[in-house]
Amino acid sequence: MTIKDITKSPLIPKKINVKGWVKTFRANRFISLNDGSTSKNIQCVVDFEETDSLLLSKINCGASLEIEGLLVKSQGKGQSVEIKVKNIKILGECDPNSYPIQPKKHSLEFLRENAHLRIRTNTFSSIMRIRSSISFAIHKYFKEKGFFYVNTPIITGSDAEGAGEMFKVTTLDINQAKLNNNNKIDYSEDFFGKETNLTVSGQLEAESMAMGLGKVYTFGPTFRAENSNTSRHLAEFWMVEPEMAFCDINDNMELAEEFIKSVIKDVVNECKDDLDFLNQRLLDEEKTKPMTERSELNLLDKLDFVINNDFKKITYSEAFDILRNSKPNKKKKFKFPIQEWGVDLQSEHERFLVEKHFKKPVIIYDYPAKIKAFYMRMNEDGKTVKAMDILFPGIGEIVGGSQREERLDVLKARIKELNVDEKELWWYLDLRKYGTVKHSGFGLGLERLILFVTGMTNIRDVIPFPRTPNNAEF
Repeated sequence: MTIKDITKSPLIPKKINVKGWVKTFRANRFISLNDGSTSKNIQCVVDFEETDSLLLSKINCGASLEIEGLLVKSQGKGQSVEIKVKNIKILGECDPNSYPIQPKKHSLEFLRENAHLRIRTNTFSSIMRIRSSISFAIHKYFKEKGFFYVNTPIITGSDAEGAGEMFKVTTLDINQAKLNNNNKIDYSEDFFGKETNLTVSGQLEAESMAMGLGKVYTFGPTFRAENSNTSRHLAEFWMVEPEMAFCDINDNMELAEEFIKSVIKDVVNECKDDLDFLNQRLLDEEKTKPMTERSELNLLDKLDFVINNDFKKITYSEAFDILRNSKPNKKKKFKFPIQEWGVDLQSEHERFLVEKHFKKPVIIYDYPAKIKAFYMRMNEDGKTVKAMDILFPGIGEIVGGSQREERLDVLKARIKELNVDEKELWWYLDLRKYGTVKHSGFGLGLERLILFVTGMTNIRDVIPFPRTPNNAEF
């Protein structure tokens, strides 16, 4: 039986067999065992007079055991049941002198350096169980909404974002690669016969699928070669990207809001123990901070805050006016002052709107065309596009999306304006020639959502093995 099953519906007394890893071993008598199924450990009480002392000497924190015994009502505090041990088998010993994950508080930085073992801690096992639950809830939502799950290429010849920060994929020996007439590497002899990269988004290909299936979503890894060492960026991360034919920007915003609320609600229902644990962890951390730096809402309150609030919808121009006239801007408290219309909003601006001004999640739409991608539908004013971002407390932008440009002539003009290679997108342009329709979609960064749900502050702590500049360990 798993420990989760045992603690959920304990039938006592009952003979059981459990396997797991030792969290603590006290007084040569009390083994705290965990098998990864729950944040809760089960106490196993050893009769050391009837147990081989040599075997007991080999039981240390981190060792794996198989325990047979009788599940009984607990005599101690902190748990309702415990196991009266009849037999112990050591499955794998653990050297106490070199095992890094000792029963004490470790810094998150130390645990990142031991990412292969940090899953043994309560914090990271809770995070990864929640990550699994969120992923399942995402698939469940789209399944129930009639979406089809499609797989888009990881290796691509196009840059969906037009940013140019991509990882190259090649079989050429770069040191001996031939150069073309422009003195650049000649990729005609490469595996694919052209320059290819790891994808930054599955959106363009998902649009193609939506033009035949109606409603699709892709959920997979994406890559950015951005040399950023912030707590909000990874070089490899997971994106959820739905695309819907016959949907405009308003349909897009409504679906995105409903989607996020549905996923968070599912996780709150499924992961109560893990969320309770993480909530208490954050409350303990808050106690060490000055009163002025403490959060107004605890973790569970923040999740309810999203589930139970209608998201506030405002245009970029409305957001700009609010920010320009705000006290932080007038008193020059913003690191990036708001002065001229058309500036890209930074995380500090987004969080001000959500946390201070509206005190609820915010959707900003109709952004300036000059700061958005080529594929976003141009508005009639010729200055803005039908783009939308969803902003969350503590996170800032968590979703970015748009109504896509379905007019061939306008799309071609935007491609030219932004110096995107039209030849690489011939197939994308074809979608506007053959039965074009209005359509929309958005992208949700999985790790950003997990950050919000778990209350963690560094994105490297919500993915099993983070990929960041100068770090491809494990």
